[in-house]
Formats: sequence, structure tokens, C-alpha cells
Amino acid sequence: MALQSPQRGNLILFFMNTSACWLTRCFTGSSRWTQATIMPVVVFLSACASGPPSSLDVFSSLQQQAAEHEALVASNAQDTGLSRRHRDTDVVIIPSGPRATSDSATSTKNTVVHPPAGASASFVPGPLAPGADLWARIRGGFFMPELTSPLVQDHEKWYSSRSDYFERTSLRGGPYLFHIVEEVQRRNMPTELALLPFIESAFDPQALSSASAAGLWQFMPATAEFFELRRNIFRDDRRDVLASTRAALDYLTKLYKMFGHWHLALAAYNWGEGNVQRAIEKNRNAGLPTDYQNLTIPQETRDYIPKLLAVKNIIASPGSFGLNLPALYNQPYFSSVPIDRDIDLALAVELAGMDHKEFMHLNPQISKPMIPAAAIRQLLLPHENARLFKINLKAHAGRLATWTTWTVPRKMRLDDIAHQVGASDTLLREANNIPRQMAINGGSTILVPRSQKNQEDVSMHLADNAVISLTPEAPNANRRSTNY
Repeated sequence: MALQSPQRGNLILFFMNTSACWLTRCFTGSSRWTQATIMPVVVFLSACASGPPSSLDVFSSLQQQAAEHEALVASNAQDTGLSRRHRDTDVVIIPSGPRATSDSATSTKNTVVHPPAGASASFVPGPLAPGADLWARIRGGFFMPELTSPLVQDHEKWYSSRSDYFERTSLRGGPYLFHIVEEVQRRNMPTELALLPFIESAFDPQALSSASAAGLWQFMPATAEFFELRRNIFRDDRRDVLASTRAALDYLTKLYKMFGHWHLALAAYNWGEGNVQRAIEKNRNAGLPTDYQNLTIPQETRDYIPKLLAVKNIIASPGSFGLNLPALYNQPYFSSVPIDRDIDLALAVELAGMDHKEFMHLNPQISKPMIPAAAIRQLLLPHENARLFKINLKAHAGRLATWTTWTVPRKMRLDDIAHQVGASDTLLREANNIPRQMAINGGSTILVPRSQKNQEDVSMHLADNAVISLTPEAPNANRRSTNY
């Protein structure tokens, strides 16, 4: 719902009051400050007056508006002879979103504080401060060897002829890229690697390949297990933004140490280290060069590095390819919020003031309608939503979790389980993603409704090891109807 007039007026009044000194200078004769500072206010108030897009939509819209404003300021600076370096000394990037009053923090229990419509993005970008362009930071960290291959040019043409796809993928990666670049540079790795999810998953953490590779970095199950990415009924760490990035960079570091060249390391990431080792040994025994371009490798791997370098070249000089990159800012998009008690997914989404889709965009590892604190120890939320979540969680008086776990004692049909735990088989089937005509094997863990008296959280052992095993039901099995 869009803000009603009184709500909008109160929000505007609050924003203006908290910015009084700042605005005073805008109206007291400094034309340079007036242009560089008044536009973020206009952008902010425009967002507050609009309808209720998701924070990802707001993220995209505000990035575009800020980029247009930066171009305007740059043009005006040229007219006045003001250098970029001097302009940036007076620029501030202003956090967005409402600032909760003391009344909000102490509101009646179970009253959820919501962000204003259109203001759930983590920040409202102002003009670029020094080093605030994330693309510039990425370009500055390129040092992977070039590859002389017509395949690079082929993939440059492919991407540049699909500007909508390139922009859409770049925007989808926007919430993740700052964190990935931070981790890449912390390890002194080339920033080309931060672009690898562009090739692997198009920055979609829910991506699943036909070979069962999953997540931003497309980990296969066996490789994920080696790098301590857990998979059970509650979570799939291959989709976890932080855990999968850590594991991917660990793996790439290992491969670089093994092969001594980034092209070979990336080929091994795509094709498997054993396969690359055997291809190198084959060439060595035949007296042939053992570099990436001279190995006998599958076409997918042959295209893999040219694709990455094509993306790198476009980002290095988008204008040369007729593309405009969406503005991405060199600051975190999300905060980590610790989880101390089990909580229903639907309640967590509500307390954060987000819709389900945008919540899962940052927390795609969650697999069930209940989040066990022992399995998923933190949530990633845009900064303003993280603040709202903490306020609303503190004020919440009801139960946090309406689900708990139940260990199946023997092989059972779902309708028999439903009768025993006092729930409908439809409810249990949906919560546990159990197909029809499938029985549950003994030792499996499933979610069942939690009784009012049960306040015990899921144990650490179950949180880390709970699995479900299914088997086809016996034909013509007697069935029980449950209507709880």
C-alpha cells in the first residue's frame, strides 16, 4: 500500500528535520552544494511517494536515478570548470529508509513496524564519492592473463548483442558483488573471479544444472561436501551467499596452487582437477605444450574462459561494445543478523518488512518453512530491513516457531504419520516436499506442527545431520484418511 498523505507528510517532516543543518547550507548561497545534495532528497521523496515495489526493484530504480544525477553533476562541473576531484570532496552517500522513532521501538507487542512504501532498499545513492563505483574497483583489480582466441571475440559479440540480458544479470548480481569483491581482494586474487557467477549461474543463487550443480558458484554435491558446504532437509549451503563464496574462493586458491596458472585453474573448476591433470600428462608424454589452449578439452571448457574474459572486457570498456552498465556502488547491500531461536520463515519475512521473494534472494539456502537457529545462524537482510527485523523481533510476544522435527521410527506412509502426529497429510506433504505415492523410511526427520507446550529448539545434531529418505509405497496399500 502506498503511503497515505499524513504518513507521507510525517516521513517528509522527519527526513527534513534530521537534515536541517545539511539543507541550511543548500539554501545559503553555495550553488555547488545545492546541486550535489538536493537530488538525493528528491530521489528519496519520490521513492516514498511511489507504490510498493520490492527492495530489488527499488535497488534497480534508485541506482538508475543516481546514475542520471551523477551525469548531470558531471556536466555542470564541466561548465563551471570544477574538477571531479574537488567535487567529490563535498559528496556524501546518504543511507535511505525511515529512521524509527522511539515510539516505534517501544510499540505495542506484536505490532510490526513496516518500512514506507518504496523505501526498503539498503540505501539511496547520492553522487559518487571517491572510489564509490564498484565497477571501477573491479576494473582496478583485473590482472588475469589475457587469452588470444577468436572465442573471446565470439562471446563479446554474443553478450553485447543481448544488452538486456547483460544488464539484467548485472543487476541480479548487484546485492552480492560487493561482498564477493571484498573476499576476492582480501585474498589478493584477480577481480575477474568476482565475475565468475555471471558465467556459472547468471548470478541466480537458485540455479540448478542438469548435473545437479547448484548456487551462484554451481557446486557439485561431492565438491560441496569436500569444502564443508552442508546439505540436509533444512539448508543447502551451495546456495548460501556467504558460505558458497568462501568455498568457491578456497577451491580456486587450491586449484591455482596446483596448476600455477589461472587459465588451468579455471578449466579445472569447470571440468574437474583430475581431468585437467590427465590432459596435461597426456600432452607432456606426447611432447606437446601443456598450456590451456593446447589441451584436449570438452567444448564447454574450451568456451569457459573466453566467456569470462569476454564479460571482463565488456565491463572494462562497456562503451566500446555499445553497452551501459547499471550503477553499482562500492558499499555493502546487506547486513548479517544473528538468529538465536528457531523461527518460522513466514514470520521472519514479516518481521523484516519484506516479501518472500526478496527475502529468499538473500537467503536462498533455506529449504523449509521453519528456520532452525542451530542450522542457519544468521540472515542476510538489506540494512534497513535488518534494523526493522531487530525492532519487531524484540516486540514480538507470540511463538516464534510453529514447527518442530519428528524422527520417523520405521518405514511409514504419510497418512499414518499424519494420524499419529495430529496433522493433515496435505500439510505434512507440502512442508516436507514429499511426492505422492512415496513412503518415508525409518530414521528420516520431517517437520511436524509444534505443540503449544514445546519450546525446545531443534538440536545441533539434528540441524546438521537431519535427512529424509523416501521409497515408493507398496501397491494397493491400505490408506487412512486424515482431516485434522
